[in-house]
Amino acid sequence: MKHGANIYKYAKKLGCKPEEIIDFSSNINLYDSLLYPKVDIKRYGDATYKELKNAVAKRYGIKKSNIALFNGASSAIFALLEQLEYDTLTLYAPLYGEYEKASKTTNIHKINRFENLYEKPKKNSLVIFVNPSTPDGKYYDLKKLFKLWKEQNATVVLDESFLEFEALQSYRDEIQNYKKLYIVQSFSKFYSCAGIRVGAVFSSKENIKGLKIPMWNLSSFDVAFLEKRLCDDDFIKKSKKHHKKRKKELKEILKRDFKVFESDANFFLVKADRTLFRKLLKHKILTRPCGSFDFLDDGYIRFAVKDKKSHMRLKKVLKDIE
Repeated sequence: MKHGANIYKYAKKLGCKPEEIIDFSSNINLYDSLLYPKVDIKRYGDATYKELKNAVAKRYGIKKSNIALFNGASSAIFALLEQLEYDTLTLYAPLYGEYEKASKTTNIHKINRFENLYEKPKKNSLVIFVNPSTPDGKYYDLKKLFKLWKEQNATVVLDESFLEFEALQSYRDEIQNYKKLYIVQSFSKFYSCAGIRVGAVFSSKENIKGLKIPMWNLSSFDVAFLEKRLCDDDFIKKSKKHHKKRKKELKEILKRDFKVFESDANFFLVKADRTLFRKLLKHKILTRPCGSFDFLDDGYIRFAVKDKKSHMRLKKVLKDIE
């Protein structure tokens, strides 16, 4: 599996409907609220996305001039890696596979962050770091690494897509101090809207102006939905409350049978038997085997935090397959 949420493929294999499968592979916020904005789809929307940028700027404490909006975080990744100048791409792995796929160079240097976190990247390289990381969810204090990157004159892309689930420090303030810093922000994870395709890049005003972005690259419905969701303080408060409770619940279930990696995100990585994925799938429970990640194999499985009913089902199935 190259990505989570491939629920339709496995539903076809099992001969069932997608909604019959409990999808622990998809790391989207478990909390949701009904929100269907009215949108006039007969006319073109505002190509500058002024109101959405206002909402993003307010929520993330930055200026509108520091924001570039894309049709999802994956589109932002591909645009950055296509448009930035670099000879060497340095990936702190394991990490999201789209970064390597988007590279325009074959000169890729992978640093095993589990074992060699402070290995020096090459001078003038493009550095990619995901924080909190995936698939293990670890949050890193980047002070020492950031000093190292500056010394190497690296262009730095930080992916902070899972930062909002817990009280973690962002590096957004550094975009004014280090002009070679870009931050990728997904909205689908925390704001529980995987079908709403909006992602962002935060960087200096000059860097944002230099990015080539197609006109009307966001749909009017996506824009209207996200504007409301970003301004919904009640959703944010309840999301964090539910996340904390359900995350603790899932960890208690998993640690009875597996080694569980400490996580600062809304998922857990466990070390298990290679057969676990297939055993759970037979019971219509889909997880994320991590053999496609560098330095890991299919004995590593990722479980996203879900609702109580899903957790209790997982608990029962794990007991049954023992």
